[in-house]
Amino acid sequence: MIRTKHTGPRTVLVTGAASGLGLEISRQFLDKGDRVILTDLHDDAPPSVRALTGDWSYRTLNVTSDEDWQVAADEVGSLDILVSNAGIAIGGRVTETRIDTWQKALDINVLGSVRGARAFVPSMREGGRVVLTASAAGLVHAPAMSTYNATKAAVVALGETLDAELRHRKISTTVICPQFFKSGLADSLVGDDDAMDAVARVLLSGTWLTSEIIARRAVKGIEARRTVVTPDGFATFSWYSKRFTRIPYLFLLRTIGWGVARQVRRSEGQAKR
Repeated sequence: MIRTKHTGPRTVLVTGAASGLGLEISRQFLDKGDRVILTDLHDDAPPSVRALTGDWSYRTLNVTSDEDWQVAADEVGSLDILVSNAGIAIGGRVTETRIDTWQKALDINVLGSVRGARAFVPSMREGGRVVLTASAAGLVHAPAMSTYNATKAAVVALGETLDAELRHRKISTTVICPQFFKSGLADSLVGDDDAMDAVARVLLSGTWLTSEIIARRAVKGIEARRTVVTPDGFATFSWYSKRFTRIPYLFLLRTIGWGVARQVRRSEGQAKR
């Protein structure tokens, strides 16, 4: 059943909300006076969630479980905003990444969002919003990140498709595409290529950007009903470089690929000594 728009506090559900970007996005909506349902894998609300102020509740939700999504949809009812944020980080060269690792990434990063849309979009209120957390890696595709790039690019495609499908109901879709920022994502690295995971951890820890900064800018884009939000300068520059300076962009990526290969050969040579 499609429900019409109502006035007053909105009902927001956020996945992967116990830490990092999901927690900060939840905080942004709570500050606006909205009712926020935070979800994650923990059986009970962790301290990071209990410290929040405002009208919030917590529930366990595994985004890979059809049953969890159906129970949530039955118990929560209509939403104004669905934020599909849960995801994992997987680096690594395509030759080093196992198929079961690919399947895990697809199940969480892509199908987690598909399940959420299938569960809540049918009854979403007019004027609602669907929000998907992707990455700048979904827009520009650096070497040695094939699994992450592919799953996040699929999320971008899913978001753009949903936006086209749902605008007639005045429901917009926003895909958030930040560069690396400080969050708990480094702890979720589950790749099979240790050398590339180490590089990813450096990138995730070496940036000045924080989850709070990304969340604040992302929510502005959500409220403006933008389809793709690049909430930092590097992500925006990279995306526009790919779109408007294609040849230099490809040359740069291939140069990075050569550099990665050289670093791997050097590391393998040192390991043999």
